[in-house]
Amino acid sequence: MPDPADLRLSSYDFALPQERIAQRPVEPRHAARLLVVDPAGAGPSPQARHLSAWDLQHELRPGDLLVVNDTRVLRARLKARRPGGGAVELLVLEPWPGGSGQWLCLARPAKKLRPGDRLEVVAEGQPPLAVAVVGSDASTGGRIVQFPPDCADAAALEPLLVQYGAIPLPPYIHEHDASDNERYQTRYAARPGAVAAPTAGLHLSDELLSAIRERGVGVATTTLHVGLGTFRPIETEDLGALELHSEWVDVSPALVEAVAACRAAGGRVIAIGTTSVRSLEAVAQLHGGELRPHTGPVNLVIQPGYRFAVVQGLLTNFHLPRSSLLLLVSALIGRERLLALYAEAIERQYRFFSYGDAMWIAPEAVLPAARPA
Repeated sequence: MPDPADLRLSSYDFALPQERIAQRPVEPRHAARLLVVDPAGAGPSPQARHLSAWDLQHELRPGDLLVVNDTRVLRARLKARRPGGGAVELLVLEPWPGGSGQWLCLARPAKKLRPGDRLEVVAEGQPPLAVAVVGSDASTGGRIVQFPPDCADAAALEPLLVQYGAIPLPPYIHEHDASDNERYQTRYAARPGAVAAPTAGLHLSDELLSAIRERGVGVATTTLHVGLGTFRPIETEDLGALELHSEWVDVSPALVEAVAACRAAGGRVIAIGTTSVRSLEAVAQLHGGELRPHTGPVNLVIQPGYRFAVVQGLLTNFHLPRSSLLLLVSALIGRERLLALYAEAIERQYRFFSYGDAMWIAPEAVLPAARPA
């Protein structure tokens, strides 16, 4: 019988001491701590082991398949100034449909920016770059900004952002360093377009990836450009009516073939991060539970009661209270159990959020009712 509390946003709250929010990553990448969720017994009491990300290789089996998100984070935070000299900050989000070189941006202060306003993007050692505000977007509160017309997609805009922009670390990270340009990317980041990293993948060093492959585990890629929707707070207490921002994904024929081959051989499909989960599951749901090639927007809410179609296990970070990511992980192991594990992680001084530690949910730890049929 479903728990009515699972459909209330307030049920996904927890108290997190400020000092548990990681400000800098550990080095090397695979030195992060790893909370291993063991198969559930009776009740919500946590059953966990405490390892390091390096130990993930020993939790995997030959024939398993890791699915990683190869999106690359854009240097999407820009400093600009108004003709009168007022400072403006822009966060470049996504191309605006039908506009050549037009991009949806969050702006601070947004209230002072109106269509027709002209701005100069500035960066040390670079000539000012003229851009214009050409519209606004009611759903995000953002502004449509005209960049050079040839900057029609992320690959075309990226060189300009490398010149003028900075990596947009989440607002709860207050320490910034030049190393973030490399450290806030996965080692396999290849396709530009995200404004935030798929953070579970930050733990996979070159050495760990090599050890995983040597163990006979496959690695396949999907692409989901992490956008504003991942971090926008949920504003409805009734989660039965929850809708989330759509996301652009690419599930290639090669990935579909790799998943099919893994399952046929008795291997396990393991998602690295919630973005890989959303990519695989959203595309499968478009096709009646069957994974097929797909490129384009998807929109899927995963919360307790969801039966997964593709994903059997998950490596993930520790997520914000009352977030859609917390709902997703609760769908795998149950809300009460997840919150009990989070309480143990806080007590044992795990590091939370983007630069923090990780949690490994093996297929055996997933709720039977949530496992792929």
